[in-house]
Amino acid sequence: MATILVTGSAGFIGYHLCDLLLKAGHTVIGYDGLTDYYEVALKERRHQMLLQHECFTAHVGMLEDFDKLHTIALDARPDVIVHLAAQAGVRYSLENPRAYVDANLVGTFNVMECARELAVDHLLMASTSSVYGANEDMPFDEREKCDTQLTLYAATKKANEAMAHSYAHLWNLPTTMFRFFTVYGPWGRPDMALFKFTRGILSGEPIDVYNHGEMYRDFTYVTDLVRGIALLIDTPPERPDSKDDIPEWDSLSPVAPWRVVNIGNSDKVKLTDFVDAIEAECGVPAKRNFMEMQKGDVPATWADATLLEELTGYAPQTDVREGVRQFVAWYRDYYNV
Repeated sequence: MATILVTGSAGFIGYHLCDLLLKAGHTVIGYDGLTDYYEVALKERRHQMLLQHECFTAHVGMLEDFDKLHTIALDARPDVIVHLAAQAGVRYSLENPRAYVDANLVGTFNVMECARELAVDHLLMASTSSVYGANEDMPFDEREKCDTQLTLYAATKKANEAMAHSYAHLWNLPTTMFRFFTVYGPWGRPDMALFKFTRGILSGEPIDVYNHGEMYRDFTYVTDLVRGIALLIDTPPERPDSKDDIPEWDSLSPVAPWRVVNIGNSDKVKLTDFVDAIEAECGVPAKRNFMEMQKGDVPATWADATLLEELTGYAPQTDVREGVRQFVAWYRDYYNV
């Protein structure tokens, strides 16, 4: 069993990953800023549940606070670091771009410095499907060039990938970047579509449906996602002797122990069909406020998850209707609706 440092442990994905790792017998050190980007009580509740595991330790601190992060990392001496903490949200990056520079660039640099100093066995860091930006060839393939990001959020995540590649090359630090595709499920973030749609439908308030519903997303259920991450922990990349040693399907760098992996459901669902599924589960019709596309949004995302399956033998497969059912059940229970 390993000792694993997880940043963003009170977050939506971080909570689910920590829970999975703890149940598998690992020791997990959580680090989270508990920022007020969305309701702090939800984050605190996630940490409280994780603290029921005797092998979990929670620390509250900002990624930008290198001294605190460094002290905790040196004390824990993790075998693996999974870096999930970030300033999230495409739309919020239009309102408060500095938060993304501080957390996603400076904060990620601090995490990489800790990983370098400790020479961890594997550094895994979260990226996003948003890095594909204006790319139109779908499903998105990790080997494609991604140079047309449409928001600062996406740009910071693409920068993280480049930063990580340089550290992997310079310090022989095994590093896996994983790109998420519209993650959803219980304990989700209130700023995400499923949460907002469910809240609006159950309260009888209108919901904003962008691009008149002509949008497609590769919805990935959170337990599928964290299972993929957990399996990737045991698959650290190795620096190849030559580029001829890299399989055609692999995104492995020819000059570093570094790769990027999509984690998605390998399916695209129309936004209006997603709303239909929430309506059906809530048993209440939605009041749909059809709107134009928001600045920085893309009409579609769709993952090619072949590489994940080649590396781990696993492919996410939860049907969106089942995932919505699980979320609505959680929402009703948590908020007593």
